[in-house]
Amino acid sequence: MKITFDAGKISRDEILHKFMRSIDPTDDGGQFCDRGPAYKTALFYNGADQRAAAEQAVSVAGQDLGRKIVTKILPLSGFYPAEDYHQDYYKSSDIVLQDYYKSSDIVLTRAGPKSKASAYKFYRKACGRDAKVKALWGGAAPFAG
Repeated sequence: MKITFDAGKISRDEILHKFMRSIDPTDDGGQFCDRGPAYKTALFYNGADQRAAAEQAVSVAGQDLGRKIVTKILPLSGFYPAEDYHQDYYKSSDIVLQDYYKSSDIVLTRAGPKSKASAYKFYRKACGRDAKVKALWGGAAPFAG
């Protein structure tokens, strides 16, 4: 995900801090229900300052958890934006099917058809995302629940 931000409102360091506490940076197999290499966490940098900030964020997270952090720090080699229908998915009241059924009007989940927003909420709960983040980070988890 590419993040653009107003440095007068939030710093890069604060974004990195919140990001690390919104994931499980100790899981090398993916995140929550999403498994495999495409779901591993990483921080991408463009220049020495961004790299140093990412390294600091990973170091602090490791100290805070007392565990090894597996989130990779990698040079940015390109960026490929996601399709429009992925943007702000968790907020959307649109109803569409998964990628292979774009012409329909519902998201099919294990719990039946749902809007994007309700499907995302269902995913977070069913996969234990918030519970896992809270168990790992406690009160430092900024977006869990």
